[in-house]
Amino acid sequence: MIITRAPFRVSFCGGGSDIPAFYEKHGGCVLSTSIRKYMYLNAHDNFFRDQIILKYSKTEIVNDPAKIEHRIFRQVLTDYQINGIGLTSIADIPSGTGLGSSSAFTVALLQLLHVYRGEEISRYDLAQEACDVEIRRLHEPIGKQDQFAAAFGGLNFYEFLPDGSVKVEPVELPEDRRRLLEKNLRLYYLGGEHSAPAILDEQSRNAASDADKAAAQMTMCDLARTLRDEFQKGNVDAAGDLLHENWMLKKSLASGITTSSIDAVYERARRGGATGGKLLGAGGAGFMLFYVPEEEHERMTREMEGIREVEFEMDNTGSQILFIDR
Repeated sequence: MIITRAPFRVSFCGGGSDIPAFYEKHGGCVLSTSIRKYMYLNAHDNFFRDQIILKYSKTEIVNDPAKIEHRIFRQVLTDYQINGIGLTSIADIPSGTGLGSSSAFTVALLQLLHVYRGEEISRYDLAQEACDVEIRRLHEPIGKQDQFAAAFGGLNFYEFLPDGSVKVEPVELPEDRRRLLEKNLRLYYLGGEHSAPAILDEQSRNAASDADKAAAQMTMCDLARTLRDEFQKGNVDAAGDLLHENWMLKKSLASGITTSSIDAVYERARRGGATGGKLLGAGGAGFMLFYVPEEEHERMTREMEGIREVEFEMDNTGSQILFIDR
């Protein structure tokens, strides 16, 4: 039995600049933190050596990796030519809700199979392999931030260079400032699942062909740099205004990012004392993150009554091997 896990993430500023159509031309950057909500995978030898058993939201039993319905399982197990294995996945948060669950799954699965084959892999190579699976082999119109957040964990500034390489810069916060940031970040579940590929495909095309949208994306990168600098000074309250500015720009990048109901929730949160926030992920549904100064917490709770709040803590571990018993 082998068990791995990889964390989900919340991003602050710069999302979308990690899409190849943008960073290959302009370079990109994202500021994000992983959180203590995880994707777990376990593997064990199957009794029948010519059979694969997969358990996720459904159960599959096949004798050929190419027959697997789950796209990521099918791609990775076909690439690795592994048979005679049982794999199970379980997650703390539903998929398709903007917290990077798909890439957390890919990272945890790849780490699991490297261990299964007796191999070691660095965090950087793990993240890049996950990007290769999702972007090059599965042709998903997505970016690179989720894979790196899942592999590295922590509060990081990621820089996406035109040559495809990624710089990972940990953002240091004094412990009291870190606790304050955790306390003042409020996460709300709006429900539904977004169609990230459709939204990101449009966003990718817009970044390549629309100068105004490319300029908006570059401004979002500048906001990520600014917030990184403010965090390193210990000024976590800067998150509110910069999240707000980032959200106003993000909404302009593609249709489907926001809806009238999402906008209504955002206005409720602002009335409740949030200085800023954003929808997480590509858009359309899922989770909204807000920064709420401590003195406004009670007002925010009253204003957001009826919308589910999900408490969380920041994660520092990244993808991990939790258990090995051969």
